[in-house]
Amino acid sequence: MSDINVALALLGGLILALSLGAGLLHRGVRVVSEPMIALAVGVLVGPLGMGLLDPAAWGDEILFVEQAARLTIAIAVTSIALRLPKDYFRRRVRAMATILGPGMIGMWLASAAVVYVVLDLPVWVALLIGAIVTPTDPVLANSIVTGPIAERHIPGRIRRFLSAESGANDGGAYPFVLLAILVLTRPTGVALTEWFTYTLPWEVGGALLLGLAIGALVGWLERWTSERELLDHTSVLTVTITMTFAALGLVKLLGSDGILAVFVAGLAYNRFADPRDEAEAQGFQEVINRLFTYPAFVLIGMVLPWSEWVALGWRGVAVVLGVLLLRRLPMLLVLRRFIDPIDRPAATVFAGWFGPIGIAAVFYAALSVRHTGTRAGWVVGTLIVVGSILAHGVTAVPATLAYDRFTNDANDPGDNGDEDASADADNGGNPTGG
Repeated sequence: MSDINVALALLGGLILALSLGAGLLHRGVRVVSEPMIALAVGVLVGPLGMGLLDPAAWGDEILFVEQAARLTIAIAVTSIALRLPKDYFRRRVRAMATILGPGMIGMWLASAAVVYVVLDLPVWVALLIGAIVTPTDPVLANSIVTGPIAERHIPGRIRRFLSAESGANDGGAYPFVLLAILVLTRPTGVALTEWFTYTLPWEVGGALLLGLAIGALVGWLERWTSERELLDHTSVLTVTITMTFAALGLVKLLGSDGILAVFVAGLAYNRFADPRDEAEAQGFQEVINRLFTYPAFVLIGMVLPWSEWVALGWRGVAVVLGVLLLRRLPMLLVLRRFIDPIDRPAATVFAGWFGPIGIAAVFYAALSVRHTGTRAGWVVGTLIVVGSILAHGVTAVPATLAYDRFTNDANDPGDNGDEDASADADNGGNPTGG
């Protein structure tokens, strides 16, 4: 009981302090982000700090982190889906197909190559770790592309692109992670057969169809009841959050990818729901997002494997730097001609750097421990996550201000193009950049 009260006091106080101090924290050239503060609080109150809380005393701490991360990601990707214009993926089909197809494969293989060369791990272990750190984290990306500084200095097309990518590729990384897990735990032939006959058609394809059906149904019902004035204000605010949890649980029970399904459900709901009610639900979703995000980072801070990081020595630092520098930017430089929102070199560099690695990677790292029994994915994955939180947190505002100063792109009247402008109008005037 005392642990519960300590946790409530600490988390409540942290969220209250960060909420009340948000304006002060975002003023000037910020070098500290909310996730960095929450992570530091977790280290401070955890077993290696003051020892106020110890997740190991609650049971399987890795499983606990996995489920907390899973819920946090689900909330984050729904929030992103509600912010995007209704027809964003149709209007930007080439850009999204590029970043979610060859782009993700490139990030996976580049990350795996760095891990393999620097840490000299077996090929499939390196591929597992590469898959773990492939997705662009929606929680950290949200802190970069939303807020007054981002809205003033970064054009909407780039913010929308990073948001859409981070929402879609969390679930999109699942088949890469599972392929490595299957090969590490089964004979290669059996693993490949299962991946091609079950993982791709059902856990990916099934998630897309289930998410579409759930989101469309809930959105249609919401519009139907709203038009007949059968839906009160309180109900509107709870529809999206309950849809998120219901879809996450139901799709997982059916053996498919719950996170991917949740994002698709959010997009479908966004398409079919009453835009007036949707705008209200979006604000509520952002509040819930914050209530889940900060505690998740505190929890991660409490369970970080410090001793195993130290054992890596200089190789630990090298693998973090290698992944952050080589995972994303070279791939975007090669593919940028197919990605319309990054239509100039400065935009490519900005988007190439700001593909943060965070809670999604923690989720897959914990998943890998449970399925393979090896801690390599957990140790290396969490190290890269902390490196990304620090690097991207420190550089977010300076890089944002520098981008606008050197390009004046944010004030370009042709910034969003007719596509996104008309999509915004179709979306009931809903803000799409944060």
